[in-house]
Amino acid sequence: MAAEAWLIVLQTQPSAPAAWRKALRKAGSAEALLATPVRELVGRGIPPDAAARLRSPDRDALARWHRWLDEPGHALITLDDSAYPAQLREIPDAPLALWVAGANTALLAGPQLAIVGSRNPTSGGRANAAYFAEYLSGRGLTITSGLATGIDSAGHRGAIDGAGGTIAVLGCGIDSVYPRRNGKLAAQITESGLIVSEYPPGTPVRAFQFPQRNRIIAGLSLGTLVVEATRRSGSLITARLAADYGREVFAIPGSIHNPLAKGCHKLIRNGASIVEEGDDVLAELAPQLASADPDRPVKSPARENPLVDDPAYAKLLDLLGFEPMRAADLLEAAGLTAAELSSMLLLLEMGGVVEALPGARYCRLVKKSQ
Repeated sequence: MAAEAWLIVLQTQPSAPAAWRKALRKAGSAEALLATPVRELVGRGIPPDAAARLRSPDRDALARWHRWLDEPGHALITLDDSAYPAQLREIPDAPLALWVAGANTALLAGPQLAIVGSRNPTSGGRANAAYFAEYLSGRGLTITSGLATGIDSAGHRGAIDGAGGTIAVLGCGIDSVYPRRNGKLAAQITESGLIVSEYPPGTPVRAFQFPQRNRIIAGLSLGTLVVEATRRSGSLITARLAADYGREVFAIPGSIHNPLAKGCHKLIRNGASIVEEGDDVLAELAPQLASADPDRPVKSPARENPLVDDPAYAKLLDLLGFEPMRAADLLEAAGLTAAELSSMLLLLEMGGVVEALPGARYCRLVKKSQ
């Protein structure tokens, strides 16, 4: 009966989580809440139409939800469940429940780091997101993001094989994938990680749900790392919420000429921690991680392309740096022949260490292993 009572509460699609939590605390359980007079619920801040729906639930919706929950790997974690993540429970607007799809619900209880940023990042930004996600997931942090294109997707992909795994938080129904192009990525996440949503099966995609989704990403996590963002990026909402919840905020700086660095620079001016390598994040989170399971498995990060250990290639990369540089200037500085430079740059590009840019320019993509 308890599970059914919760489904009836959730089918009202509560728009005032704080009022519902207060009413649930007063009633003592979802079953007791169903028995509470409508007038009393309205007096506690529950919208009248929502309170009335407790008496006449949508039976078709309930049947659909039961069918979804009957599938392997599907679950509903409610606010009174011991599996409900403690970090999320602390925020003032915590959702009443999480719909969960995936193989590893234990990830919700472990330490998490949100990695967010632009949906249209540079190649360097995408590489940084994947690199930091892989490194930090290998050290036991679960990487949490929103399954959007760009930085979100790169973070999920970088973390999938790490010890910490990854969690994707949806801004639509748990039975949907948005954007659709990330369907394959979502399937990979459910194999070893989790997909969660506060929105039940059948909930359509609506624009207002994505900022709402961001509070869950920030609430689940010990901190939020912004990789690339414009000044008006939605990822800054996640960062602001993280700060409001008393969580750490990190930002990767970039070129002053890159519009996708402007949001990160704004965060840094407002007190976010500058991040240049994965250990910067671990050092800031050390107090929160001190109580983590010492036996938590740690996976070593993948080594960078072995060419960077060759003295000639290392010298070339030192000259190139992480800002775009013209091939002609690089040729003069390196003291190489045009053929030698072209060959070396091609091998480095194929190895994912440098990127060829328009105008015969090149830049480095990743840093050496930490």
